[in-house]
This record gives sequence, structure tokens and C-alpha cells, in this order.
Amino acid sequence: MASICTGTFVLAAAGLLAGRRATTHWKSCDELRSLYPEIRVDPDVLYTDDGGVLTSAGVAAGIDLCLHMIRGDHGAEVANTVARRTVVPPHREGGQAQYVEQPVPGPGADSTAAARAYALGHLGEPLTLEDLAREASMSVRTLSRRFLRETGATPIRWLAEQRLQYARRLLERTDEPVDRIAARAGFGTGTAMRLHFREALGVSPRAYRNTFRGTD
Repeated sequence: MASICTGTFVLAAAGLLAGRRATTHWKSCDELRSLYPEIRVDPDVLYTDDGGVLTSAGVAAGIDLCLHMIRGDHGAEVANTVARRTVVPPHREGGQAQYVEQPVPGPGADSTAAARAYALGHLGEPLTLEDLAREASMSVRTLSRRFLRETGATPIRWLAEQRLQYARRLLERTDEPVDRIAARAGFGTGTAMRLHFREALGVSPRAYRNTFRGTD
């Protein structure tokens, strides 16, 4: 069961959100909290997934929620294909902030685009904040501030999410061992990647691969 934007109020009125974490458009979060104090309202996320009951923030976040559901049912590759065909970003983490001050930097404006491009091309390397700041020609403090403003996430959180998504694609597309994928994605060891998968997805890399490739 899922809702988009203020559709959360319908789920709330039906009693489906009692005791659950939920969100809605940031302008309506206070009203939702006032009307339904039993709901754990989170105004700072794009969408929530709590025990099979899902809610999203604004209409655009509803697209993120739908891609999240497709990703859960069919894998990252299928979700990315759908995103390309609908001309939207392939993945925005549910915990990303609803309100991003500068989602698209103006022409010629200083931005973290160079740092993000560099990171995506070097995911297998032990990247640091200093490395990213150097690529963006900024101080670490400036990079961190602008990164949050432009993406809604800290550099470290954004980087961890990119590594997770890359690892998911490799698990779906290839037969490479988990340890090899962990190294390619920048997790270092299979043990470290397993911990990230458990925390983010609730399953091991092997279980994830089995789900989407039908292997034993």
C-alpha cells in the first residue's frame, strides 16, 4: 500500500499508519502530525517504506517511491531502464532531504559536479573528502556545504549510496564473486559490503543476487 504526496492523509484516515513512520509534502507535515499524533511523521525524507506501507513527499518524490518499489521487485537494472525511459534520475535515496536549495546549479555557478563525476569514475578507490574537495577546487568545508545544498546528502552518504547502487548492478549483471564486486565498488572487502547490504537492504549480497538472477 503506497501513497503519493498528501495521499498520506488517506492512509492515515484508514488507520494504516498508526505506529508507523510516514511522510508527506513538507508543507503538510505539521497538519499530519497534529491530526494523527500516533504516526511518526518524518518531514525530512523523500519517501518511507515501513512494513509494506509506503509514503512519499511531493509528487516528484512519488516517482522516486515508484522506482524504489520497482527496484525492490525487479532489481536496479530494470528500475534504471524505467528511469531512463521516463527521463528522471535513476535513484534518489529515500532519506534524502525533501527540500534542496539548489537542485540544478545555474550556468557557470560553482558546484560539486566535478567532484561527483570524479567519484563516479573512481568508486573502487579509497576516496576521501580531501580528494573530492581537490577535484572541485574547494575547501572540505565548502564542498560539504554545497554538496548538501545541491544533492540533499552529505558527500560521504552520497558516495556510499553510489557504491551500493554500483554493487547492486554488478550482482545483477555479472557472475563475479562478492569479494571482487566489493573491491570494484569501493567497499574494500566482502565483509564490509555485506554489512552495508544488511544495513541498507536487509539482505546479504548473495541473497540479493539470488533474488534477481535466480541462482542458488
